[in-house]
Amino acid sequence: MVDTLLSAHPWRHLRWLVLAPHPDDETLGAGALIAQAAAYGRLAGVVYLTDGSGSHGDDCPPACNLVSMRKREAAHAMFRLTGSRSCGPVHLGWKDAAPAAPETTAFLATTRKVAALCNRLKVDAIAVTALHEPHCDHVAAAMLAYAVHAMAKRSILVAEYVVWAAAPERRTCRVLRTETMLPGTRRHALRAHRSQLTASYGPGFRLAIAQQRMPDRDTLFLRRSR
Repeated sequence: MVDTLLSAHPWRHLRWLVLAPHPDDETLGAGALIAQAAAYGRLAGVVYLTDGSGSHGDDCPPACNLVSMRKREAAHAMFRLTGSRSCGPVHLGWKDAAPAAPETTAFLATTRKVAALCNRLKVDAIAVTALHEPHCDHVAAAMLAYAVHAMAKRSILVAEYVVWAAAPERRTCRVLRTETMLPGTRRHALRAHRSQLTASYGPGFRLAIAQQRMPDRDTLFLRRSR
């Protein structure tokens, strides 16, 4: 099956919202989409589900405000991907690694908030981590995107991207591909997430070297069953 290019008609006219579970997932899974959508004036925004506070836990130095730092890193990564600070990210502030269940009040309140955002920004498509990702926050982000799809007052596509999981079987999805990024752009953006790459803030999470070798374009998946 031939992949569909997002630069082709009618896909290039979609306004995209990128939903990332944690700061750095936007670069790892959707960096090329963010860069391309911004270049075409079709980036509605980037939304982070969690506060990122679980990456270091008790190992983070007491003087370090990890949540504030990761917000700054996210804003810096976005600037490196888009070349602009006009599209500041939105932070929903869920506790890292403690997602709300879909039937809870907290989940419904967040769904309403993001649906209202999509209506206001005229979002046509949400890119989000895949439902089969192994991390609970990644799954929760996908469930939130589909809940917003059902609630929003406008028609919104949901396209999944993978960070930790293998790509889904192509027979179950329509495959969308971005254009190729300029060499080094995604890696430069990832380096903004210094807390996830170095020992500067204690012996917490470190992104593996292999995970830092990212492709020069993104692949998105539209599930056929939905």
